[in-house]
Parts: sequence; C-alpha cells; structure tokens
Amino acid sequence: AHELCFCVIPGIQPREVVLPRFCLQNARGVKGSDFPQASQYWWCLPPEQVALVVGGILGGLLLLLLLTGVSYYLWKRLCATFTYEELSETTAASSTQGDALCPLDARTQASRPPGVPFVVPPSLQSQDWVPRSSREWAQVPQDPYPALELLPHTTGSNLGDACVAGTINPELYKIPEDQSEADFPEGCLGRLWFSVEYQQEAERLLVGLIKAQRLHAPSENCSPLVKLHLLPDERRFLQSKTKCRTTSPQFNEHFVFQVSSKSVNQRVLRFSVYHVDRQRKHQLLGQVLFPLKKETLAGNCRRVLWRDLEAESLEAPSEFGDLQFCLSYNDRLNRLTVVVLRAKGLRLRENTSFVSVFVKVSLMNHNKFVKCKKTSAVLGSTNPVYSETFSFKAIPAELDTASLSLTVLQSAEGDRSHELGRVVVGPYMYTRGRELEHWNEMLSKPKELVKRWHALCRTTEP
Repeated sequence: AHELCFCVIPGIQPREVVLPRFCLQNARGVKGSDFPQASQYWWCLPPEQVALVVGGILGGLLLLLLLTGVSYYLWKRLCATFTYEELSETTAASSTQGDALCPLDARTQASRPPGVPFVVPPSLQSQDWVPRSSREWAQVPQDPYPALELLPHTTGSNLGDACVAGTINPELYKIPEDQSEADFPEGCLGRLWFSVEYQQEAERLLVGLIKAQRLHAPSENCSPLVKLHLLPDERRFLQSKTKCRTTSPQFNEHFVFQVSSKSVNQRVLRFSVYHVDRQRKHQLLGQVLFPLKKETLAGNCRRVLWRDLEAESLEAPSEFGDLQFCLSYNDRLNRLTVVVLRAKGLRLRENTSFVSVFVKVSLMNHNKFVKCKKTSAVLGSTNPVYSETFSFKAIPAELDTASLSLTVLQSAEGDRSHELGRVVVGPYMYTRGRELEHWNEMLSKPKELVKRWHALCRTTEP
C-alpha cells in the first residue's frame, strides 16, 4: 500500500518519506520546478491541531444550541405576558370542568370593563363570575351554597379575596365626605367654621371666620353677622360684615388680636352670631365659646375647626353661680365621663390680689372619695370657660352607690383656696331634683353626652 520515495531539497539532507500510494500517483509526472506546489497536497496536519479544530467546531455547535434554547424560553415568557393585555374580543378558554365566565347575554366571549386593558386571567376563569355592569361583578347563581362570597366590597388579607382580577372597585377611589357638613343633630341652631393660629414671636392671635350653615333665623330673610370677643374682656370686640338674605353665609374674613403669650392660654374666644333686621336691630341667634388651650395653639400652624351654636341662657344666675357640665357612661368600657364646660355668675372674693378659678371633680362611693381630678385655673373671670374632659372607672354595680361632686374653688396667694360653690349628682340615695334627673338621663342614654346647667349650693365658711 505504500512505496518508498526520496525527496531532495537544496540545503537539506535527503530523508526517506513514506507516502500513500494515491499521493505517489498524483506526484508522478511532476517536474522539479513544480515541486513546491505539489508539496502542498502532501502536507498533513499534526494530531494536536486536528483535535483543536474538531473541539472548536463542537463547542460552536453547543453554544448555538444554548442560544437557541434561551431565545425560545424568553419568547414564551413574552407571549405569556402579552396574554393579559388582549382586547375585549379575545375569547376566554373554558376550564376543564366546563365552568367559564358567562356574560349576561349568554355569550361565551369574555368581556371586561371599559378602560381596563386586560381580561380575567385563565387561572381565575373557573370561578363563576359575570360582569353585572361596567364597575361591578356578580356571581352566577348556580351553586346555592357557595363556599366563599367574593364581592368587591369584601375586606380580607388576600387580594384575591377582595375582588376578581380585571375589575375596579369604585368605592376605594371615592373621596370621603365631610361629615361636618352633613351630620347636624336635632335642634341644632347652626354651625360655625373658623380657624385659629397664634404667632409666638409677634404675640398675635390670628382668627379666620370661614362660614356658617343652617342658621335658625326668626324670619326667612336672614342677614347674619358675627362679633368676636376675647374673654374676659367684653368691652372690645371685632365684627364681621353683614351677609344679606342667607342662612348659610360665606365670610372668609380674618381678624387679629394682640395678646401676650403668658395670658393667651387663659383667654376664651367667643363668636356671637346675630341677625340684623330691617330696623338694624341685632337679635342673637347663638354663640360659640372656644377656650384657647396649649394643645390648640401649639406648633404655630393654622387649625380649621367647627362648633355648633349654643343658645344663650336666659335664666338669671343663681345666688352663688351656676356650673354647666356633661355626663356620659359607657357600659362596655365601664367608663364614667365628665366634661366640665363653663360657669357663670360666680361670686369671687374681693380681698384677694390674685384670683384664679378652677373646678375639682371627685368620684365618691358611699360618701368616700375614690378619685379626684382638677381643671386648669382661669384668671379672674366670673364666667370661666373650661371645656375639659375627665374619665373614671366605675362598674355598673357601683353606680347605685356612687356619686359625683363638682366643687368650684378660687385660689389665692400661696396654696390657699376658697370654695365658691358645689353641686352633687348621683342616684336617689344622694340627690333630688335636677341633679337626680341628670344622673338618670345619663344612665338611660349610654354613650351619649348629656349636658345641663346646675346651680351651685351655698358654701360654708372655712
């Protein structure tokens, strides 16, 4: 199969080369000048280079297969994503059990609310739901005993339990209504909106008069105006403009009171709403008393508030003054609440240089003191306003033997204090008359504040 051949190359020692027979046959007849071209056909690659070439070819094939697989996987994922953005004419695939979404017109075509760029996913199409309208979904009445009623308004920890995918619950996007303009109690004389801001550095009280609603005027043509007092100073006041022929006036006026930071917390802002008749006479429709507390004026920010108008008490004050407060009892929390509002007609002692008045509220059981709380002191006013709330723990079984004692005290220099008046409310064991009626009304109206005036009893000399 092989023959021996001698190759003579200038400058190189002759060697014996064994070539295959087909190479020798191709080399016959070749001239000496053509020997370099013929030697190219005789060249054979080493085994190492052959292995590298074969390995490169195999590696390229494997890389091509890998890129093809990754491209196919990404294409499938992209197609799965676009299935949720199909248009309304896309037909929903039926489930294996034969249950599918059925529109009201008995068609098998899935529909969606207008403006929603997706339909119900196939994983949720097995649930029996139909689009009742463009905003709500209802359940098909096939199963008389559904396991779980998945309505859009249902709240739950799982988002899928709240509403079916592809629907929008409009209740979640509604702006909550302002209850201050809708919830008016019975017998309400009207409601007043205002703003309060205190500038600490300039020592100025900025009051904004916003509006009033549902004023009860003596005639249909109501022309209201508002007077602002900073109590206890009743001589100076600021007045708004008169609004003609309206029971819901819009004022949008601003007023400034110059008051020091030391005494601002002892002041009370009073809004008096009047009706101006044709003879230019002022008839009082109601008033609002707003104590200036630290919590309200903190932060140097504007606070918008509203209060219901209260009728001015036409009764003359009693001999030693009157006290107004609210009572409420919560039977679930076993909590007795007392709100001390204000006092009027107090007889202060004239032989004191520094006068401040406060109220002490005491819970008693079998004429024994259980707990006492005090209001903040109001400087030198015979008509102080407090509006402070206190709570006491009392179980229902203790209400037959419990009572409340409210004592008005005047503080003097040092730790001395003088009692100006006192009122006790409680069951039949301790009280009679209006005090007993107030207590019984509190028990008959749980969780409601019952407000009343009470005359202070005669005090004893210390």
